[in-house]
Amino acid sequence: MRRKVITGAVSAAVLVGLGGAASAAPERTPRPPKPTEVRPALPEGQSNPSIAGGVGVGSLVTTYTSSGLGPAGANTSAPAGTPERYVDFPGGVLPPGVTLTEAQSINALKQIGENLKAAGLTPRDVISMRAYLSNPPGSDVADFAGWNRAYRQFYANTDLVTRKVLDVPLGTAAPAPPMYANPARPARVTLEIENLPVQGWLVEVEVVAAYRHR
Repeated sequence: MRRKVITGAVSAAVLVGLGGAASAAPERTPRPPKPTEVRPALPEGQSNPSIAGGVGVGSLVTTYTSSGLGPAGANTSAPAGTPERYVDFPGGVLPPGVTLTEAQSINALKQIGENLKAAGLTPRDVISMRAYLSNPPGSDVADFAGWNRAYRQFYANTDLVTRKVLDVPLGTAAPAPPMYANPARPARVTLEIENLPVQGWLVEVEVVAAYRHR
């Protein structure tokens, strides 16, 4: 997904007055976050954006950075070093339409959840995410669509206006409740790379999470 860069100041709109003269509206200067505040910059007019344009973190907020984590070798019936080894579905069988990247991404995001839990955090506390994708066998490009479907199972699946948990797709199945309901929209980048450190991995993820002021 492409990143959206938000510059600091909002351009002044030029308004035409009743007398025909143009006048510039005053510029709004964005305020910095309060010391204990975590404030995502979300697209205006959207109730279900997938990511934030950025996240402001107050000076008194403590953050936690995970190492890059990939999927666990859950499918022991598949040969070691193959992408199928990292499919975390019963019997290693992919549900209809679920790609290897999608399955591995779900697995990797579960590992991120366990990593956060050990640090006293949850996926709701994630403010930044970086994902690395490798091309699945036989493909010239990374499976961004499969990654994005897996991402929505754990992040950005709650309507920001109604607070309702939204159904999300898994493979080609009809949308259904997500695996983990979460309103968090982290700032995110997804990169296609040639190789990952573990043979058979198609995805690796690292996150930054914030210890919210309680």
